[in-house]
Amino acid sequence: MEEVLSRTIDPKAPLRGQEFYELRLFEKANSLGTRYCVGQTHAAWSEIDRQVMFEGEEIEYFSILDEAKKRYAERRLILKGKGFIYSDMDPPL
Repeated sequence: MEEVLSRTIDPKAPLRGQEFYELRLFEKANSLGTRYCVGQTHAAWSEIDRQVMFEGEEIEYFSILDEAKKRYAERRLILKGKGFIYSDMDPPL
């Protein structure tokens, strides 16, 4: 599962000055079995590069899927508390 959270849903809003968070829940196999991961990456417009730049990737690892899902929900709630209330996974208005 991958979700992009933003402060606006206006498709005509200029990218300049905007920031986003990508939140992911994914599996990663290793020699001991499957690990469940929750990843969060910050993205913001860079005037110097003239594009959206991704930075600050954070990944947490879990052995149990329900624990990863709980952490995903916690991170999503924290980001919504910071004003990132619009999701690309929400149904269109």
